[in-house]
Amino acid sequence: MREGRSPIVIVAACALLDEKGAVLIAKRPPGRPLAGLWEFPGGKIEPGEEPEGALIRELNEELGIEIERRDLTPLTFASHAYPDFHLLMPVYLCRRWQGSVAAREGQELLWVKPDTLHLYDMPPADEPLKIALRGLS
Repeated sequence: MREGRSPIVIVAACALLDEKGAVLIAKRPPGRPLAGLWEFPGGKIEPGEEPEGALIRELNEELGIEIERRDLTPLTFASHAYPDFHLLMPVYLCRRWQGSVAAREGQELLWVKPDTLHLYDMPPADEPLKIALRGLS
């Protein structure tokens, strides 16, 4: 890595959309970076892992749901320079999964209408997604 360049961290996120047109957001728990802010579920892509595979794994670990790869539709992406790294985040849309969504990592969960996302404080990388998701439902 050249001096002055930040490492790139790739994280996959998902806009889970229920039958009523609400999207799931999760509150980052205390003790984690950006604690108290709301975000879309997902997580870090491990070396050699595809974004869809990482998302399927993360949503199972975080929420206890099973998702088929064919049910993930690429939606948009976010790119944001934090002080210590640059975040690149592909965001997928998912309208179908198996199981009931449950907070498995102590996070608070909310189903909200996409046009009300502006009411929730989110990490800087997620802020542009509020506008991108506004038309969903």
